[in-house]
Amino acid sequence: MSNGKQAYLCFALTNVLIFFFSSITEEYEKELGRLSSRLTWIMLASLGISKEDVKWPGPKGDNQEAHVLQLNSYPACPHPDRAMGLVPHTDSTLVSIIHQSKICGLQVFQEGTGWFRVPPVPGAMVVNVGDLMHILSNGSYVSVLHRVLVNQTQHRLSVVYNYGPPDNVPISPIPKLLSASHPALYPPVTNWSEYVDTKAKLKGKALASLRLYEPLTKLIVLFRRSE
Repeated sequence: MSNGKQAYLCFALTNVLIFFFSSITEEYEKELGRLSSRLTWIMLASLGISKEDVKWPGPKGDNQEAHVLQLNSYPACPHPDRAMGLVPHTDSTLVSIIHQSKICGLQVFQEGTGWFRVPPVPGAMVVNVGDLMHILSNGSYVSVLHRVLVNQTQHRLSVVYNYGPPDNVPISPIPKLLSASHPALYPPVTNWSEYVDTKAKLKGKALASLRLYEPLTKLIVLFRRSE
């Protein structure tokens, strides 16, 4: 119990569990991997960054980005004002792609405005900028603070595809984005796994604790794919 609110039940299942042998899930992961990679490079290209500027060699010498497929279940809650589906947090990823059921619950925080709903849109997905993209872009893309509220009468489901770099490579601001007037805002992060562990220990404050300077500009981007 904290500040009168209690974390509500949320099941997070990776692809090694229930849907491990499902061809549908495997195909979904494959397609979301392609989409995540494409979105990542589009975002970096908007900053003048090409694949030649960022090299993530996998164990076989190729680019093998890592991912986690997460299935979330939020049962109906009789007292939604006394519970929280998922507490405010940022994702420890490059990008996260969210497919929502028809029940609204996702909220995003915007400075100067506060929390606003991200309602489900048929044929669309939500893309969150994660902490590693925040670091890689040297603060040009800001990781999205978001939360999930539970519904009083309806059960909500979501599928989250968390996309990151190969787990064995360090992440730091891209040198091409740095200059005397725009120094590195963050030191190198050893790898994705270590960052997740650090974030868990610091209760989600890892990014803030790493920051060396305040960024000059901020971009909060929400992508939606429409049919």
